[in-house]
Amino acid sequence: MHKTILCCIAICLATAACGRQDKGNDQPIDRHALVTRHNVHVTAMDTLASLSVGNGEFAYTVDATGVQSFPEFYSKGIPLGTQSQWGWHSFPNPENYQFSESLREYPFHGSLRSYAIQPKFPPRNVAAVNYVRSNPHRLHLGNIGFEMYLPDGRRVTPGDVKDIDQTLDLWTGEITSRFRIGNEPVYVSTVCHQEQDAIAVKVTSKLLSTGQLKINFRFPYPTGAHADDASDWNSPDLHTSQIVRADSHQGVIQHTLDTTTYYVSCFWDANATLQETAPHYFVLAPENTETIAFTCRFTARNTGRDLTYGAARKSSADKWQAYWTEGGAVDFSGSTDPRAAELERRVVLSQYLMAIQCAGSMPPQETGLTYNSWYGKFHLEMHWWHAAHFALWGHIEQLEKSLGWYNRVAWRARQTARRQGYDGLRWQKMTDPAGEDAPSSVGSFLIWQQPHYIYFAELCYRAHPDDETLEKYKDLLFETAEFMASFAEAGYDSINDRYLLGPGLIPAQECYDNSTTFNPPFELAYWRWGLSTAQKWKERLELPRDERWDRILAKLSALPVKDGVYMGAESIPEGYTRRTHVHDHPAVFGALGYLPQQGNVDIETMNKTFDLIWDIWQWADTWGWDFPLTAMTATRLGRPDKAIDALFLNPATNTYLVNGHNFQDKRLRLYLPGNGSLLTAVAMMCGGYDGCTEEMPGIPKDGTWKVRAEGLQPMP
Repeated sequence: MHKTILCCIAICLATAACGRQDKGNDQPIDRHALVTRHNVHVTAMDTLASLSVGNGEFAYTVDATGVQSFPEFYSKGIPLGTQSQWGWHSFPNPENYQFSESLREYPFHGSLRSYAIQPKFPPRNVAAVNYVRSNPHRLHLGNIGFEMYLPDGRRVTPGDVKDIDQTLDLWTGEITSRFRIGNEPVYVSTVCHQEQDAIAVKVTSKLLSTGQLKINFRFPYPTGAHADDASDWNSPDLHTSQIVRADSHQGVIQHTLDTTTYYVSCFWDANATLQETAPHYFVLAPENTETIAFTCRFTARNTGRDLTYGAARKSSADKWQAYWTEGGAVDFSGSTDPRAAELERRVVLSQYLMAIQCAGSMPPQETGLTYNSWYGKFHLEMHWWHAAHFALWGHIEQLEKSLGWYNRVAWRARQTARRQGYDGLRWQKMTDPAGEDAPSSVGSFLIWQQPHYIYFAELCYRAHPDDETLEKYKDLLFETAEFMASFAEAGYDSINDRYLLGPGLIPAQECYDNSTTFNPPFELAYWRWGLSTAQKWKERLELPRDERWDRILAKLSALPVKDGVYMGAESIPEGYTRRTHVHDHPAVFGALGYLPQQGNVDIETMNKTFDLIWDIWQWADTWGWDFPLTAMTATRLGRPDKAIDALFLNPATNTYLVNGHNFQDKRLRLYLPGNGSLLTAVAMMCGGYDGCTEEMPGIPKDGTWKVRAEGLQPMP
């Protein structure tokens, strides 16, 4: 297609407009030095310092022993989870609860539209919704830890583990753990195979030969709770675990929970015996050895060949070296600003965490593959924060892995749109592998996840501007735009001859009423960008522009302004004077920051809005992605000092733990949208955006910041 060629040229010119791809460089960045100076070092039984290995589809989180020896002790910190993309379970449903029992009709725009909510009565409907929200839930697949004893025969407790010296080598993905039990040292290596859902561990200690150190395997029943480690250790009769094959060097354990069954295949290199010592509790006892290496593969079917520790370790080292050398990198080491080293640490650790937790075949939950939040389900409005950064950091393949899931569940999104009287696809909010939309009195009214698919497809096209990409994503992209057009048409204001968004929505700033709110600025801007981009795809495919979309673009409401600033929503003109409306996400920044400047965004107005929000916002009541969002808006406004300041605002929700996790509160001890948004912001601050002529637009030019960047792609 000649238009495709022209589009390729346009994208290349847009990229070139932002300056060189290797910015601030006089020589290549030493990637190994950059990464390894942020290797994580742990010297105590710190429940917020758990470390994980993983591959995007599967992750295994360990305590200071290098395995999962003390899961109860860590349960209120960063729990010791073993989770996968495929491991899900539903409780039996003898009451035959149905999704339809969550539905309620709302009179929006002259029609009754059906939404899945959380009713407060009658009891039957409340129980049905609670069941549907919590099922299916993600499984904790089981603990693999050490069973250790002191010389006097007492079972080792966390307090008995001394001289802890644990390191996560980011360059190879290997965790090495050294500690002492009594007078005897223990040395442990832990890795995750990068192509299989498997861990590999090597243990060296005299305690193996004396019988004081064994390997245990424990399998819980799920709790089905909203946010926890998903481990019910007190219901042994509700599930079964059994050894289905074993000899001196291998064994297979089958775990069955109601209608869910999976397998753990273990292989070891020394003579050892695998036995069941209690219900759901198995022990691998080495014989006459001071070293044993073993692997454990988790699968939904009892298949797979032998896997050695050496093969898994090589897989981890090879994959991680490629990851760190092939993608983007930012080196802050030449800076004298005291915040630079911490920013670099957060960036490098976030790159690691997002690769192991969020680069899988489905959108991730907000707590990744570590422990359950919202029952282990994932939120599509957060998928942008989880995944868009991969494209900007030169890892488009990590984004594309999850996009196939949208094809599998599009029929449900289409069903939702039809039920509510709209065209196209209305993408889910809180959902699961099958794409069922979890009932929610807030989530069912959010719309800002809707244009994400268009944004993702556009990022893919920028990475691969060819016919194959256009054909791959066009159908769902156009159906996504059809819903957006239909939703806007429903809000037509005949008096003023314009299209409104709402009522019948809750903005990204979730403190608004669904029945009265209309025209939040971020959603208006995102609607304009999404429909405009969909039209570009029509042109690339040599199809006529959609007249309906053009009509809506021409008459879509302007961003609401009062007293020279953008309002949180046109329906709440007094919003900034209400304490109830100056907390949660400062979503108005999304209109310029998250999104590029469009004709309906005025720079002077956004500058005034920025200053007002900066001064009056209740920053203590925000979320981890709000600070990078603020930095992105500051960058597009040409205010790099504020961009850096935003990344270091000091509410608790902007805390980054020793392992790199973005801590929020006692419920969300880790929050991966915070890590993903940080990577997005830093990529834009250092790599620029379309139309930007300044090198590193988000980095202050006061002489205290010397930053080098490689391999970053400009943001739209």
